[in-house]
Amino acid sequence: MWIRLERRPEASHLMSYASPAIAIVLMLIGGLLLFAFLGKNPIEGFKVFFIYPLSDLYGVSELLLKATPLMLVAVGLAVGFRANVWNIGAEGQLIVGGIAASAVALYFQESEGAHVLILMVIAGCIGGMLWAAIPAFLKTRFNTNEILVSLMLVYVAQFLVSWLVHGPMMDPDGFNFPQSAMFEDSALLPLLTEDTRLNLAFVLALGALIVGYVFMFRSFAGFQMQVAGYAKNAARYAGFSARRMIWIGMLSGGAMAGLAGMAEVSGPMGQITEHVSNNYGFAAIIVAFVARLNPVGIFFASLLMALLYLGGEQAQQYMNLPSSISNVFQGMLLLFLLGSDVFINYRLRWKKEVAV
Repeated sequence: MWIRLERRPEASHLMSYASPAIAIVLMLIGGLLLFAFLGKNPIEGFKVFFIYPLSDLYGVSELLLKATPLMLVAVGLAVGFRANVWNIGAEGQLIVGGIAASAVALYFQESEGAHVLILMVIAGCIGGMLWAAIPAFLKTRFNTNEILVSLMLVYVAQFLVSWLVHGPMMDPDGFNFPQSAMFEDSALLPLLTEDTRLNLAFVLALGALIVGYVFMFRSFAGFQMQVAGYAKNAARYAGFSARRMIWIGMLSGGAMAGLAGMAEVSGPMGQITEHVSNNYGFAAIIVAFVARLNPVGIFFASLLMALLYLGGEQAQQYMNLPSSISNVFQGMLLLFLLGSDVFINYRLRWKKEVAV
């Protein structure tokens, strides 16, 4: 007797939208079991991970702060993912966007006025777009695999920022620490509330979600990309340009990732270091798929992912666990989501071996 997967005649639309909720529940159950295996009280672990971070206004503001780059990156990636343009290198595009924005901030170190922040936003978006343009060009010109190229460019970006903060961008008064000088106030995003770190980038992220929704569901270009994703042959028959889809998908992801990088260096960091990103570029991929590539869902999925980041920090502080435990929760969420999606499209079949 053996088991095989058999494709269903038609996938359930209801389960397609219910599977993220199922994956979240399974992640929570897996988390409780994980705490038990580690010798910790599962109930206490649940409280530390999911309740304590939201116990006061500062905790809520930190949740929104960490959700901001996830929203920005995820909505940009969702545009491309809808057309089967797989930009996996948003982490590198975020880093390059942060580098470009930091270069502007350091160049205008003595300047005052809103033009500094405006130029940083533009530079961050352009930096991310240029980095994303590399796999887009190679895909459209030589038919390379955009997944591999964009992913490999992440490591190039990491080495680039490391070289810059150890060399040209290093703070001369920073005692040889690999970091730039602190930005002037004109290069820092305004705070939304006092006594918190939540800044204007959160408003930009909400605006990006609205623009992303309008583009995906209310524009002809968005319709073209959806058709290209669902039925490639139909898109080709209708005369939709596959090259154009690739460029739009890659550049939109790069622009939003670059903007997220700008928000990090001009927001909570206030300078550029080797650790520009907290793996937001990779976590945003999970966010996009949990949200079913929908900007409304991206808002809530970003909050969930940000809560996992905060929970990891709380677990380190109160339960003597490494903060990287949040990565375990992220991995479980992705695993259960992919597993749920498999059973949406396939069913298990038991087949007996026939004696010859």
